[in-house]
Amino acid sequence: MSYEHLLVEKHTILSVVAGSRSFGLATEASDTDRRGVFVAPTADFWRLTKPPTHVEGPLPEQFSWEVERFCELALAGNPNLLEVLHSPVVERCTGWGEELRALAPAFLSRRVHRTFGRYADRQLAKADNRRARDGVPRWKHVLHMLRLLISAEGLLRTGRMVIDVGPYRERLLAVGRGETPWEEILAWRAELVAGLDAALEGSPLPAEPDTGRVEAWLVSVRERGLGHA
Repeated sequence: MSYEHLLVEKHTILSVVAGSRSFGLATEASDTDRRGVFVAPTADFWRLTKPPTHVEGPLPEQFSWEVERFCELALAGNPNLLEVLHSPVVERCTGWGEELRALAPAFLSRRVHRTFGRYADRQLAKADNRRARDGVPRWKHVLHMLRLLISAEGLLRTGRMVIDVGPYRERLLAVGRGETPWEEILAWRAELVAGLDAALEGSPLPAEPDTGRVEAWLVSVRERGLGHA
């Protein structure tokens, strides 16, 4: 087994099921997407060749981040990373993984208004380009564009991140099947964007994440990692 895959096998602190199976949007055809966080031994950073910031595999549809890179991206409000921290389907969680999950509120801030909105815009652009080229968008991109906006609005409004789409499931699945007219999709998107903007003002989330708290935890992990090989 490669060094990269050994890191995932031996040093994963948190592994969750992500994607449609955590969003409540799974169908019989859905893959099982696994996302995780590993902690490379501290001594490995003393070499000229540093540990990887992320690793694909060794399982199909598996992707993991080294803890430092994970923290950087989550502090920036990256939706994919925040969803890992809040996935309801946890397959592996060590003591350090429990600490990281307990730290989840420190990563949240009003930055999600920009980052989730930007990710949703990219999904719309992909769908629009495909629609312009082939006459039909890739409906999966459209579905996730709407899902991201729903998630972001709820997060900004309540200060809590909920992964499962709940009452929106059937409506979103209809979009994924291509049953919803394009004009209706655009109207729904406009409604969600307006709700997202309205939720920003008065949001219980802080303007910035608690970087100091996250960094202190990361340093403690590196210190404790001196005993791990």
